Amino acid sequence: MGDVLAGFQTVWEFDTDSVLIRFERGIRTPKLLQALGERRIPYEALSAVEVTPGKRGTVVLRAVPRPGADPLMDAADGQLKDGGDPYRLVLPAERGTLAEYYAEEIRTALGPAADTPAESYLVAAPTPPLSFKAYDGKASFDGKAVSFRWFWTGASSAKWKAGDQRFRVDELSGVEWHSPESKGAGSGSPKQGRSGYLRLLEHGAENGRPDAAGAGTGIGRARTGSGAGAADRAAAERAGAATRPDQDPAAVVFGLGYGLVHESLPFAAAVLEAVRTTSPALSAGRARSAARPGRRDPADIADRIRHLGELHTAGLLTDDEFSSKKAELLAEL
Repeated sequence: MGDVLAGFQTVWEFDTDSVLIRFERGIRTPKLLQALGERRIPYEALSAVEVTPGKRGTVVLRAVPRPGADPLMDAADGQLKDGGDPYRLVLPAERGTLAEYYAEEIRTALGPAADTPAESYLVAAPTPPLSFKAYDGKASFDGKAVSFRWFWTGASSAKWKAGDQRFRVDELSGVEWHSPESKGAGSGSPKQGRSGYLRLLEHGAENGRPDAAGAGTGIGRARTGSGAGAADRAAAERAGAATRPDQDPAAVVFGLGYGLVHESLPFAAAVLEAVRTTSPALSAGRARSAARPGRRDPADIADRIRHLGELHTAGLLTDDEFSSKKAELLAEL
């Protein structure tokens, strides 16, 4: 088509086989859209396009992506607010006729597979390397592996016991991202309130996670009848804790002030794209890597040993656990 349609904070540039969506920088532009910068959306990645009345004298032109076509939208899983939806173009109401015209042009360009899920990603995810600081650790992705490095000020004792984590892409089956802005946010909450999380789902694990303390097997489920004993209740508590993101070494927890949506969601999309494009034959049956390349900062090792000592003194680590973990850290020097 070769035309340009400019709206509030967003511009759509139409081509014969795609639309280039550019997001302007500015105070009113949501940070997620600013972080994305621009995105080229092939028409084959769309299932529909619609025009609806907007707020305060506006009209909204919105493209609807096919399931499985865009890793960003797959990771978001319907949790984005309207203002952060990268497929929306808000226009003055008097441009409604023009919006209808372009909507019809896009509908004409949709392919025969528009009503079916895409077999592969058709929209590019942000390019690694990527990283963001969560409440309990720093997440990094270099294109081949995801690393979690825990912060002693925010990480739970369960994560400190497990140590820093590294997951190869071919060991993963997916990514679970939960926005701190969505309804129901708050599992494993940071101190400032509502929280979200990014969890890596591993191959061969129940619900994508290692089966810890009977979680997912029925072993740890609480019984409410008179036959429920202390052992059953303790097992249920352990099972519940094992599924919480703040206790799961395969997850980082973040809130409105730690690991914002505009940092964590593009990160999740990049990992998801890498996971989907990795050959399943390479990932089947492999366990999580424990390798931690490179030499560590001695000051960092000292801080971690000091924190382990505090956990040991508080009774959260046994003598054997403390000695074993201390030896692992010293071996990294």
